[in-house]
Amino acid sequence: VNTRKHPLEIPPPSEKDWQKEDEEDFFLLDPDRKRDVLPQPFRMINKLVMQVFESAMEIIERREMLREAQKLKVQPKKCFPTAEFQVTERANCLAVSGKYIFVGLSMGLSAFNTCDFKDVCAWDAAKTEICAIHASDLGSECHVLLAVDEMGLAWLFCFHRESFLLIKTLNEVVDISQRSTCVEVVLSQGGDYAGILLQGNTKAWLEIYQLPKDSWLTEMEKITEAAEAAEAAEELACGDRRSSCSSEVGTFLLQELPVSAVQADVELDPPVLLLTVRPPKPITGTSFKGPLDALKEVDDGSMLGLGYNHLIKDSQWELQEAIFRSAYQEYLEAEGVIKEEIPRYASFHFLLPSRILVGPEMEVQPDIPVGIGVHWDGNHNFCLYLLNRPPKEKADSDLKPDVVWPCAAPIACSAVSSCSRYLALAGEDATITIWDKHLGYPLSVTAILEERFIRSIHFL
Repeated sequence: VNTRKHPLEIPPPSEKDWQKEDEEDFFLLDPDRKRDVLPQPFRMINKLVMQVFESAMEIIERREMLREAQKLKVQPKKCFPTAEFQVTERANCLAVSGKYIFVGLSMGLSAFNTCDFKDVCAWDAAKTEICAIHASDLGSECHVLLAVDEMGLAWLFCFHRESFLLIKTLNEVVDISQRSTCVEVVLSQGGDYAGILLQGNTKAWLEIYQLPKDSWLTEMEKITEAAEAAEAAEELACGDRRSSCSSEVGTFLLQELPVSAVQADVELDPPVLLLTVRPPKPITGTSFKGPLDALKEVDDGSMLGLGYNHLIKDSQWELQEAIFRSAYQEYLEAEGVIKEEIPRYASFHFLLPSRILVGPEMEVQPDIPVGIGVHWDGNHNFCLYLLNRPPKEKADSDLKPDVVWPCAAPIACSAVSSCSRYLALAGEDATITIWDKHLGYPLSVTAILEERFIRSIHFL
């Protein structure tokens, strides 16, 4: 039997049994502070590892966001070549018209059929290198080609029945010292007009030609009828001569003779020179004695001009120039003085009918150009010219534009939409203006980043 020797008593409190503060408030402590009690260098190593881990997580999250944003974008379709064709020489340029691909080579031209990608015809009569080529479908399996060679000559061809017909060399002259170099060619859609930009020793100009495609198509139909008649006659002769092998050889030799002979005798009508557009001359002092003389030179007050009919005298011009130079002398010395020169390069576009170019009484076709838009390098004005000029104006005279659209800065480049309604002008101040050509007012003006120069612009 166990008996208690001492009475039951509550033991006195002692400090051993007291709860410590860190044990009472353990749920309020930051778990990261536990690492602070680690000795060095473990705390430094731990801190570096955590920084690396956090940086890696930020990079991962950023890449995930970019990947998700990329998925939301429209992915471009990847196109792979389905066929290829071999050329015998170096290819410099190409153009597509109808079912044919025309390639400019280091020695002449070649035409390939897109159905079987075989070489159907070649031209190397001039033994010259073709550097640029443009083509347009005239219909009835007839195509017009405008090519530029290494010497700057513009060659006009007609392609029919898988053969090239040389129509004319547009800038060929007898005296080689008077030869001008072609630096740009443009064919209108449908092959109604052609334009070439020519440069001489000290000047440049733009020539616009009307192509007589109706007469060409008529001649091509005659060639086709003659060739078909010749083939029918040869087939009949071939049926009568099948008795001997020698007769068959003679027949096959005769089969290609009439077609080539007929094409060799064809002379197509040359193109007609419509316009000769020259660059604007620098504005100088007036020669008018009074305002009445200047008003007599203005044909119509409903449009802006090029600024030649002004009343500023040479003395006033020189005084303004002196004031400008004295005010900005340090800037002119730093950048150098640029002397105003006549421009030698231009960009031009064929324009379809619109309210700006067509009057209420003019009868036009919607798919045939009625004018051209031209701007010269370093010039503020976009000039529009009608193709159907009055008969009193000569092609060699200095033409006045029918419409002038001035811009705040010199025009660097331009583009016309496929429907020919919208015109984009990019200035040297890195601004792009979209014009509605039918109505004649700007739709939008967009400024690009500073110190950027726009070299080309296109509609998609």
